[in-house]
Amino acid sequence: MTDRGEGALGRSRDSLRIGPSAMTWDGDRLVVEIDEVSTPHAQRLKGTVTVVPSALTEVELPLTDDGAHVWRPFAPKAGIRVDLNRPGWNWSGHGYFDANFGTRALEADFDYWTWGRFPLKDGAACFYDATRRDGSELSVAVGFAEDGSIRQLSQPPKARLSRPGWMVRRETRADAGYRPQQVKAMLDAPFYNRSTIRTKINGEETVGVHEALDLNRFRGPWLMPMLAVRVPRRKGWPGRA
Repeated sequence: MTDRGEGALGRSRDSLRIGPSAMTWDGDRLVVEIDEVSTPHAQRLKGTVTVVPSALTEVELPLTDDGAHVWRPFAPKAGIRVDLNRPGWNWSGHGYFDANFGTRALEADFDYWTWGRFPLKDGAACFYDATRRDGSELSVAVGFAEDGSIRQLSQPPKARLSRPGWMVRRETRADAGYRPQQVKAMLDAPFYNRSTIRTKINGEETVGVHEALDLNRFRGPWLMPMLAVRVPRRKGWPGRA
């Protein structure tokens, strides 16, 4: 990823373009065109990701009482096809499409959160657990049917996951007595971890995407210089990618 200046942004009703990469709605699918330079070895990452939602939702979940942060699960269940220029990075399967919006920095309002999205036989389950900076807690379980409508979902208890290499604390939701486990590591950073995990939700074993975010670590002054190295900045566009 690259931080780019205002001149790199292009928007229309159905598309968002930032520099050489773009997201475009094409009928019933979202086509993501990727053309970036990855770190740490400055390799070109290029290709497309196509997301075909089972349904689109109108759901918005405020993460703070004043609505300064909102989670928007556009397509909690979808088919996905990945075609990238790396060996093994061409596959199809199940996926999702969501986004977070906010008017303040995350670290201004949150200490820590975990989030998980898990496919189920008749839809999907999403869990949001967070500790806000004022000491209050967010604990939400949302079930989605195949048509995108919300359905009732019993929230299993919290369960610990093993800590990854950067030792970020991780927890998820799982039926009582079930021990969730990581299936695949996706991203391990000093303040953030993303992986696929296996858990059991109301009697159904499932593998889904999980993330843990430690915003107290993110606020640490030792971390900001590291982010500047990992995320290059380009003021102008068009120009060098």
